[in-house]
Formats: sequence, structure tokens, C-alpha cells
Amino acid sequence: MVDSWADAVQRKRRAFREILDRKGMSVMVGGFSPVYARCAEKAGFDCFFVAGSQMSAYLLGVPDIGIIGLRDVADHVRHVTAASGIPIFVDTDTGFGNVVNVHYTVREIIRSGAAGMQIEDQEAPKKSGTLAGRRCIPVAEAVGKYRAAVAARDEYGPEFVICARCDVLGAEGGSFEEAVERCIAYVRDGGVDFVWLNSVQTREEIAEACRRIPAPVLIIWGGPDPAPSWEEYEALGARIVLYPTIAANVGLNATWQALHDLKER
Repeated sequence: MVDSWADAVQRKRRAFREILDRKGMSVMVGGFSPVYARCAEKAGFDCFFVAGSQMSAYLLGVPDIGIIGLRDVADHVRHVTAASGIPIFVDTDTGFGNVVNVHYTVREIIRSGAAGMQIEDQEAPKKSGTLAGRRCIPVAEAVGKYRAAVAARDEYGPEFVICARCDVLGAEGGSFEEAVERCIAYVRDGGVDFVWLNSVQTREEIAEACRRIPAPVLIIWGGPDPAPSWEEYEALGARIVLYPTIAANVGLNATWQALHDLKER
């Protein structure tokens, strides 16, 4: 018997929670397209990330500076979730506003069929989490937004997953110690299911963060090459290692090369 839409959504949300609950590490790849999500599934990955930077670039043709809005994201994610059988994790930037906006954002992303979403602690309008010059909101304000997100989750889709993304590393005046303390507060006081610690610089930082933060930790490497191997990441305690734009980047590079080659010939 084929699952109904609601049954399929619940199955994928439970699968995402199982990824967070198990001891082993998962690798999550990302991009923006329903086709890329399907490719990731066929390649054997067990989850897929819909990146805000890639939606901004490929849907609107703009940089990752907070231009894309909730309706753009929710409508597009609906297509991605419908096309794939694996959990879809969604980038919702800063939640598109204050606690009231965040509550509504969570409701709309739940209705899109996604398994989970991340909200970052930057000021709005945000900047790319890999660029200099970004600034973060006060901890108390961020905790309030995460509480609102969790409350909406509990009301509209209890299996749905809320992630707090900490962008303090590399931000104006930020430090590793502040980043870890923020992550702890987001779990302890905000009630989020897991945290995304952006731009970790060293293996020692990964180990310390995963030891101190009382929830699963998603990591994006921000240090010098070579990055840790998957075996190293797992040994250091990471639960998810994210390659947020890999599918879209490879596709764009191939398109660039093919079009230039065709023009030259």
C-alpha cells in the first residue's frame, strides 16, 4: 500500500529524528532542486539540505543577503519534499522576523512537508554564514525566537525538528567560547532539538563543542585544508557533517564549462 502524503511526511520526520538519536555520524548534502534531492536519495544519502544561498541564487538570481522570503522558500520546499523519499532539512535564514514571524514560519514550513528547519542567530537582514561582517542578535532575543519555533512545532507538527544555527564564529567580536555558550543556551533555554555550529576552525573545537553542548551537533568546517575525514568527524563527536551547496555548485560548474565549450566550438 502506498503511503498517503501525511503518512510519508511523518515517516520522513521520524527518520530524521532517528538520524539525530543514533550514535553514528551522518553526511548531509545540499543544493536547492527537487532533482538534486532525488539524486542524493538515489546515491544513498539519508537526508538533504535545501540551502538558502542556493534558493536565492537559482530562484531569484540574488546573493545570500536576506532577500528571499518565506513564501519563496515554503512554496519551493513543497516541490522538493514531494519529489524525494528522504528527510528534507530547510534553511529559513533568521526565521523572517521576530518571535511572531518565527511562529508563522515554522507553521508554513511544517505544512510544506519538510522534516526540519534551521534558524540562525544573525541580525536581519542576514549575510551569508561564510562571509565576514555578519552580526548576531543578543542571546536572550535568540532564545525567545527558538522558544517560539518550538512552541509552533509542538502545536502544528510534534515530529518536526528545530535546529538553532550559531553564526558567532567569524562574526563581529565573536569567539569560540561565546559560540559554545550560545549553543548551550539554545538547547537548555530555547528547547531546540540540535544545533548547527558554523565555521568551526580546528579539530579541538569540534571535540570540545560536541562534548559540552547537550544536543546533537551539525558541523560545517571553516578551518584550513585538509578538513577532517569522516572517520575523524565521527570520532570527534559530530552527529551531522553538512556539505550545504555541493550539488548545486557541481551543476553550476558543469553548466559554465559546457556553455563556454559550445560557444568556442
